[in-house]
Amino acid sequence: MKVSEAMTSPPVTVAPGVRMTEAARRMAEAAVGSLVVVDDEGALAGIVTDRDIALRGLGGGMAPDATVDAVMSSRVVTVDAGDDLQAAYRAFRRTGVRRLPVLELGRVVGVLTTDDLFLDLFRRLADLLGPVARTVLQEPSERDCAGGASHEF
Repeated sequence: MKVSEAMTSPPVTVAPGVRMTEAARRMAEAAVGSLVVVDDEGALAGIVTDRDIALRGLGGGMAPDATVDAVMSSRVVTVDAGDDLQAAYRAFRRTGVRRLPVLELGRVVGVLTTDDLFLDLFRRLADLLGPVARTVLQEPSERDCAGGASHEF
């Protein structure tokens, strides 16, 4: 499976000069915990999380009108949209980050999160468990075996 099949797209983005309060509002509206920071040409400049705003920004004594470039992470681990999902698993394990901007030809086209991988994992488990569950549901219960009837398993 490719990263592009599991990522969230389009990414929710913000410019480096946007105020933290506006960034927090955008996160709330989009129900996301991070924004990809892109420059005027759409190139990746960084990533800012709700935690960055709360702890580095407001918790660090910055004014609410400070901009996201003051709290964003500019050294960002990324994956390519065409990468195999295993490359993303390795990147998550190696770096400990929870979000990976996804690039295609140098442009941000999506975001892959650990939640996206959990969702993929749950879907795969459901695919495997479906036939097992049907088999188990077709087995006679102990109640059906009571009263002298015998079943071999």
